[in-house]
Amino acid sequence: MMRHPELAERDRRILGAVVQAYIDQGEPVSSLWLASRGFGVSSATLRNVMARLEDLGFVRQPHTSAGRVPTDLGYRSYVDDLLSERRTARTTPEVEARLRRAESVADLMNHLCQEVSRASHQVGFAIAPAVDTTRLERLDFVPLEGGRVLVVVVAMGGHVSHKVISPGDEYTQSELQQVANYLSSEFKGLSLLEVRQAVVERLREERTLYDALLARALRLASSSFADLDAGPTLFVQGASLLLDDVGLEAQEVTIEALRTLLRMIEEKSRFVKLLDDCIGADGLTIVIGTEHIAPDLQHFSLVISRYSEGPASGAVGVIGPTRMRYSKAIKAVDSLSKTVSRVVSSRT
Repeated sequence: MMRHPELAERDRRILGAVVQAYIDQGEPVSSLWLASRGFGVSSATLRNVMARLEDLGFVRQPHTSAGRVPTDLGYRSYVDDLLSERRTARTTPEVEARLRRAESVADLMNHLCQEVSRASHQVGFAIAPAVDTTRLERLDFVPLEGGRVLVVVVAMGGHVSHKVISPGDEYTQSELQQVANYLSSEFKGLSLLEVRQAVVERLREERTLYDALLARALRLASSSFADLDAGPTLFVQGASLLLDDVGLEAQEVTIEALRTLLRMIEEKSRFVKLLDDCIGADGLTIVIGTEHIAPDLQHFSLVISRYSEGPASGAVGVIGPTRMRYSKAIKAVDSLSKTVSRVVSSRT
């Protein structure tokens, strides 16, 4: 986070008005416009204040005779004031109800990033906890046509994920139930990665060769967890919104910068790593423009918050131009992180 010099109360209010006007209008803000906002001082005094704010690095003048636009330091001062004055944010009962209706982790994460994108009008994202922190409650298997099997993984906390496999062996419904009961009993409480490792180790044991049911159960489990991704899973909605303000923000968010961010979103593991480097231990984190360590993100601002899922944690947030509506973004991210924590804890 940037350190900014303390400002007199009047100067801080004027800076706040400049930032808000630029966010709303996308045009440099003049002292003449400020004079009409009821500060009770002359245009000459306002020009002096603007010049002082520019000397301190809070605003800049895009070109001679233009008004001023906020710098990243100016946005930081504005955001710090928003944070000091914010009240506890809550989502509407309708939004919480939609999240509670999600039947799987993927559904919940997709709904979550849709809601945060809609509320903030920015690119919304959600990060599901890594599977090495997700613990097994039970496994279910459902026979499908063509010898395929639907694998349903119920994690502690009530989250459900599923996949379809083609195990090679034929299983009856009764056999699948036996296998599910055995595996759920043996591995309940282990992380999904621990389950996979335990299955591999047991397949190597000599006694497996002499127990047909055990061998078939472990082979089915091996197929179920074969392509398990150990890392956190990223869900993104609203990437097209990055293009909405390009015309207004052309000097600050170039088309090439947008392409770079979109490529990063497509390379999800890299994007998750950058986000993980940004986020604090808990609560709300806001990173503005050049505060980012990664050069690729220095045209953008990030608002992100962790949510808890038992011993594990994920994150929800938005990313967009530095000229984003921070008040909306902060409210959306803060309230939805608290809501999803309630939703997952109620399923435990």
